[in-house]
Order: sequence, then C-alpha cells, then structure tokens
Amino acid sequence: MKRNKSFFLLLILASVTVNISGQYVKEEAPPLRERIFFAGNLGLQLGTYTNIQLAPSVGIWLLPRLSLAVGPTYQFYKDPLGKTDIYGIRTYSEFLLIRDFNNLVPIGYNAGFYTHIEYEGISLRKNYWIAPYNEDGRFMVNSALVGFGLSQNIGPRSAMTFTLLWVITDNEFGIYGNPEIRIGFMF
Repeated sequence: MKRNKSFFLLLILASVTVNISGQYVKEEAPPLRERIFFAGNLGLQLGTYTNIQLAPSVGIWLLPRLSLAVGPTYQFYKDPLGKTDIYGIRTYSEFLLIRDFNNLVPIGYNAGFYTHIEYEGISLRKNYWIAPYNEDGRFMVNSALVGFGLSQNIGPRSAMTFTLLWVITDNEFGIYGNPEIRIGFMF
C-alpha cells in the first residue's frame, strides 16, 4: 500500500513538472530600437548661489531589468567668489529591483524601485578651485556615486525618476553633497 501511495505521488509530481515545463515559452529579446532610451537630468538653483546643470544621456536595456547609459554633463556655477563652468562625461547602470509596487502590494501605486551606480569624470578650472587662484588650465576629478531611486511611469514609454545618490570616492573639491538628489526623465 505504501508503494502505491509513493508511486501515485511520484506520478502526480512528474505530471505537474511536465505541465509546468510545457507551458514555458522562451521570449525573444525586443529589437534594438525598443531597448534604447533617452534620459536626462536638469538642475536649477538661482540666487546668491547659482547652479545650472544639464546632463542628457542615451542608454540601452541590456536585460529586462538592467540598463547601461552614457552622456555628457555640463554645469554652470556662480557664487559670491566668482563663477565657473564644469563639464565632463558620466556613465551609469541601473538595476530594477521592483518593476511595479502594485504587483507586490496591491495599493494602486505603480512605481518601480531601482539601484543606481555611476562614474563621472569632470573637468574643473584651476583658477577657481585651486589656491592661489591665478593658475590657468583645467584638471580632472573622478567620482563614483551609488544609490537608489523610484521610477514613476508618466506614459506608455516614459517615466519620471527620483534618485538619491551618495559619493563613495573621496576628493577634496566636494562637488556633490551627500545625498545628491536628482529628478530626471526617461523616454
């Protein structure tokens, strides 16, 4: 009798396994044009301290949850001591941990949650950043930032992002505060 129960249980398990594996359909990757996206950040602070930033980027979804992007960055900065421009290039990767909160907890909130890692190489003017402030030329500063963010769809192929980043490289120029707060758009 025990053998019959074991055999019957094994038969049911094999049947369920065949059914589950028979329902698996391999999805083909979307075409390249559907995996490319355009994104960017725009920063604006006016007053005694003026800071205007523009950082467009182009990226690709390597996997359904993993993206990689690259783009230039430009910043105009003015304070009571003077003004300067900052420019360079940045590359970042994002991994989508949760695509849609509503699938996890049905509360009607359809935002996603992602991690973000970024490298940025920027060029600074020596006569603004290095004492005695009379040397011409520029120098490079490399920064690595890590953090997380929320992505809220605002259309079928667009989203607004809110990202918190922390600088993990140590440099004496303090270009960013911790945390660095960014609001961006992706199309």
